[in-house]
Amino acid sequence: MTRESSASAFTVSQPRAWLQWLFAPNLSGHGHLIARWLFLRALALIYFSAFYSLAFQIKGLIGPEGILPAAQYLPAVARALGPAKLWFAPTLLWLSSGSGMLMALCWIGMLAAVIALLNLWPRLSFFVCFLCFLSFVTAASDFSSYQSDGMLLEAGFLALFFAPRGLRPGWGENTPPSRASLFLLKWEWFRIYFESGLVKLLSGDEQWRNFTAMDQYYQNGPLPTWVGWYIEHLPHGFHATTVALTLGMELGIVLLLFCPRRLRLVCFCIVTPWEMGVILTANYTFLNYLVLSLGILLLDDGWLRRWVPQRLKPPAAVVPPEETLPEPEAPLSITATASGLVGPVVNHTAALRLAVSAVALTWIAYVTTAKFALIPFHDLPLPLEPIRALEPFRIANQYGLFAVMTRGRYEIEFQGSNDGQTWTAYPFRYKPQALSARPGIYAPYQPRFDWNLWFSSLGDWRQNQIVPLTEEHLLQNDAAVLGLFRSNPFATAPPKYVRAVLWQYWFTSAAEKRQTGNWWRRELLGLYAPELTTTPGGEVTVVAMPTELPPHE
Repeated sequence: MTRESSASAFTVSQPRAWLQWLFAPNLSGHGHLIARWLFLRALALIYFSAFYSLAFQIKGLIGPEGILPAAQYLPAVARALGPAKLWFAPTLLWLSSGSGMLMALCWIGMLAAVIALLNLWPRLSFFVCFLCFLSFVTAASDFSSYQSDGMLLEAGFLALFFAPRGLRPGWGENTPPSRASLFLLKWEWFRIYFESGLVKLLSGDEQWRNFTAMDQYYQNGPLPTWVGWYIEHLPHGFHATTVALTLGMELGIVLLLFCPRRLRLVCFCIVTPWEMGVILTANYTFLNYLVLSLGILLLDDGWLRRWVPQRLKPPAAVVPPEETLPEPEAPLSITATASGLVGPVVNHTAALRLAVSAVALTWIAYVTTAKFALIPFHDLPLPLEPIRALEPFRIANQYGLFAVMTRGRYEIEFQGSNDGQTWTAYPFRYKPQALSARPGIYAPYQPRFDWNLWFSSLGDWRQNQIVPLTEEHLLQNDAAVLGLFRSNPFATAPPKYVRAVLWQYWFTSAAEKRQTGNWWRRELLGLYAPELTTTPGGEVTVVAMPTELPPHE
């Protein structure tokens, strides 16, 4: 080989060496086989919980008789976007948005999650989970506008490149995770924390500055727990300390992700108990379970092997003393076979797999990094088209939890009446209502209707159309929407009038609880949304409009 041809081979193979080092399975060692196995089992359980909760709600949320029917939403999208609808609204519900298809999404998603949990054909089973969940999120409008949905879609998409290949891969030692997929999952974990810390500082919320952000946090969140009631009654000094620790963890401790192995283990041992505490004191659906699961990837086989029985242990890690870019290799050779076809097919398939991984993961890396940088520096001159193009899939997100703390707990309550004087409340399944009812622990189960009403209570009914729409359905005794409530107080016939009122709730003091047994006390603030009735002709009409409510946030 001449010097010129040798130099040419080097320049051709050097980019390929980089691509293989980043995006191909990391064959230099098996350092994360156990962590990967644990994370993927946890991810399967989280998917199952998401689909399981939808099975009881999806008809009332977006079914044909639901509050925000996908059958109305998707045609409006099609009229606005034309052929581009398939990219900007990626959902299987384009095929059908009937009740049967909605339930099929839930059941197929649950089945795929169980198959993934059993470690059978993980890439295919996780792809089915991702596709079904994306289909719901795309069509669910206000009922899927949560950061937790984006977190699951991002982790679920990255898992398609992280999971081992094969029908029964076991530990997957033949296809260990690539460096890029492992890093991007840890990058998601880091961003959830660090971006949340950034927005707390940048929001200007005085409660974070004066260390009072946690004083009423346990009471004012979407779905409090009974554990939170007890924590709420601890002294201000405790809550001020948790503010400092929260900011310190989100902006400091998580940076240990980028440090040597021992410090990453320290980070895991600090953050994991913290997440468990959050799970016990608030119902944030599967959010904290997902963050907890991503944290497993801070560990490696060197630490985890001690907990695995000897007969089940994966091959020991063989990690080179120093991670370096491999030397340039010769071009891919084609193995001769009897048919002359197998070699080329195998090599082309491997090259295609590498190309897809490189494009997809590089795209996500750019978008997530750009969104991260745009939090403190809004005017950075970054190319935004790759960001916009990926938005519909929710697989490269910007996070920021609790930038501004709510200052009160407000609850919307639906009531029905036959005479306009005596009102009976529709009982909720999960959110606070009865004063004596102990706040439960429901997560990772996600009651999307109850959850959305908490957000609605912080604003005006005109910006939260799910409230008057729910009133209309209650006037008709629509079974799908009534299924979102614990029971129907007007089971024999629909009420003549329906209204939505707004209450302010507080945890009772310890003395009040001992005396009354109540966990809550409340005060009626007034009518939240228009009071509605049905005319003899079947038309819905307004009986009374709400007056201006006291300021609340």
